[in-house]
Amino acid sequence: RDEKDTTRARANMLRQFLTNSTKRNRFDHEEIKEVMDLCLSCKGCKTECPSSVDVAKMKAEFLQHYYDEHGAGFRTKLIANFTDSQKLGSLVAPLYNFVVKNDFLSGLVKKTVGFAPKRSLPTVNGTTLSQWVKRQKIVPQKRRVYLFSDEFTEYNDAEIGITAYKLLTALGYEVIIPKHVQSGRTFLSKGFVKEAKKIANQNINFLKDLITDDMPLLGIEPSGIITFRDEYLSLVDENLRADAHRIAKNALMIDEFLLAEIEAGRICQEQFTAVDRKIKLHGHCYQKAFHLVGVTQQVLSFPSNYAVEVIPSGCCGMAGSFGYEAEHYDVSMKVAELVLLPAVRETDTATLIAAAGTSCRHQIKDGAGRKSFHPVEILYEALLK
Repeated sequence: RDEKDTTRARANMLRQFLTNSTKRNRFDHEEIKEVMDLCLSCKGCKTECPSSVDVAKMKAEFLQHYYDEHGAGFRTKLIANFTDSQKLGSLVAPLYNFVVKNDFLSGLVKKTVGFAPKRSLPTVNGTTLSQWVKRQKIVPQKRRVYLFSDEFTEYNDAEIGITAYKLLTALGYEVIIPKHVQSGRTFLSKGFVKEAKKIANQNINFLKDLITDDMPLLGIEPSGIITFRDEYLSLVDENLRADAHRIAKNALMIDEFLLAEIEAGRICQEQFTAVDRKIKLHGHCYQKAFHLVGVTQQVLSFPSNYAVEVIPSGCCGMAGSFGYEAEHYDVSMKVAELVLLPAVRETDTATLIAAAGTSCRHQIKDGAGRKSFHPVEILYEALLK
């Protein structure tokens, strides 16, 4: 309940220094850095503020200006370049996973980098989603969709991406992973706006001639695909703005696409099981910010006897790398303990826990000892194969 840790304080501090600072770089103030430290970049302010003030975007902009003056630390650079480390790790997946699972070796890594000792580290898949898809025989279908293999799904959660591919294929869609690069989410989360801008321009150039109303771009990880609808619109060069806005309209969470197809009558309830199933759903922050939790709830409720309850939680507390950082671990867990983790612990084991976000599932596993499932995994299991 400290004023300096409120959203209002962050906005007021920025206003104060950007208006009155006499420095050449008006962002170069430790006071701004201090009040921004506990911003989770959850986008809750963007949703709840009547003026849609986006402090997460302001934080990223501030950090870039701050790095311009002071540089960035090793851990910050390591997190921003997460994709590169996971790509290398996937080449030697057994060795990489042995290290991150071994208490002693992972403890050394966490101590060296500055991660919380109690936090488990993500593992990698030996086969990436893109590699697996290339080995599949393409069966032409009436409808084609493009699947965005974000950096988290590509290297850490390839099995979820594979399940999404199988689900869409079983429902009668031809699935293609187009040429693209990472989403840039890790760079944005740590304030490397200049790098994120390069990535945004690359992706829009790769996708501008492919994505249409009839052939949308589907995403599995909320923060990855929603970047196309949020930050990219501000980041891309002026000559790509029109393309970025057009792609943004057709950059969909896979849940959104499935709901639209259900409402159009192209997916039928008879394709799914009629057994009873209870599900508790935790919405990712970006799903909440873009009012998409209800969409996921509707899709998961589509099998005739599936009952879905939304956990009334806020941010899970992980907020990308925030929950990994040693100095933020306690705050991360306090956020999770407000609603999410108690709700999971009191849930019987016959009820499935659903969460679309990679970091959300990690927090649920670390904090409550429960495995949670991406909605596509639950829907695929519900299919009458």
